[in-house]
Amino acid sequence: MTCLFLLLLLTPGARPQSLRGVVDIHAHSGPDSTPRSIDALNLVRLAREKGFRGLVLKNHYEPTEAWAALARQEVPGIEVFGGIALNLTVGGINPAAVERMTRVQGGFGKVVWMPTYDSRNHVRVSGENRPFVPVSKDGKLLPGVLDVIRIIAQHHLVLATGHSSPAEVLMMVKQARDSGVSSVVVTHAMLKYVGMSVPQMKEAAAMGAMIEFVGNAVVGTQKEFTFPRYADAMRQVGFGSVILSSDFGQKGNPLHPDGLEQVFRGLRGQGVTVDQIDQIVKTNPAKLLGIR
Repeated sequence: MTCLFLLLLLTPGARPQSLRGVVDIHAHSGPDSTPRSIDALNLVRLAREKGFRGLVLKNHYEPTEAWAALARQEVPGIEVFGGIALNLTVGGINPAAVERMTRVQGGFGKVVWMPTYDSRNHVRVSGENRPFVPVSKDGKLLPGVLDVIRIIAQHHLVLATGHSSPAEVLMMVKQARDSGVSSVVVTHAMLKYVGMSVPQMKEAAAMGAMIEFVGNAVVGTQKEFTFPRYADAMRQVGFGSVILSSDFGQKGNPLHPDGLEQVFRGLRGQGVTVDQIDQIVKTNPAKLLGIR
């Protein structure tokens, strides 16, 4: 047993994968208008207990920057941020709402998601017939989107592309680059409500965007992909341009730390190293958020 332990210590990549230092930029929690597995304060407590360095609290329909400020007061010792998703409940593409978020006490509103569940692409892919929030027309981004991107650049926020189509994602990434936005993440690029190919993800990465892969795509009740396919896509995009976040919080799915540990094991089974996982779940998301 001692010899085996020493062998594991000496084998490259054989050290245990740790949650310490994780920065999860896509964490769902309650209270919400859809069932959630844990509320925001208990999630932040759990994340701190597990050694997380930071969290971004995401809600599709409500801004979360005030949640982040309260969570930091109640649970010190962990970086907590919020943001706004530009769905119908906040007026869609609403520059005034984004600007107002930047004024909330503490300045912890960090991420602006373009429309998610209310995006035209999400409504189209899901086969629904209901109002949606467009971001483009005739192959060009709408003026309101350009205004939001300018505010993001001005206040050093993070642009997340939401559930936009691949063509819209690439337009937004290019516009963000040209407008001086320093932090862009392509929201769960492979999932069906976005549906980017590997060449499209590589194109976005070449323009400076981080490409998000999420845990609930391979673990839990909503999984869409196998670990071999996920790991292969990460390698092709390049670990320097990849972020792994949880996207957990749904009823019936593992809690965020437990789910991420399952994802780690699955990726390790495909030959992804401890250092590579640390890069995509710790280093890269911290850089995205400007955590020093």
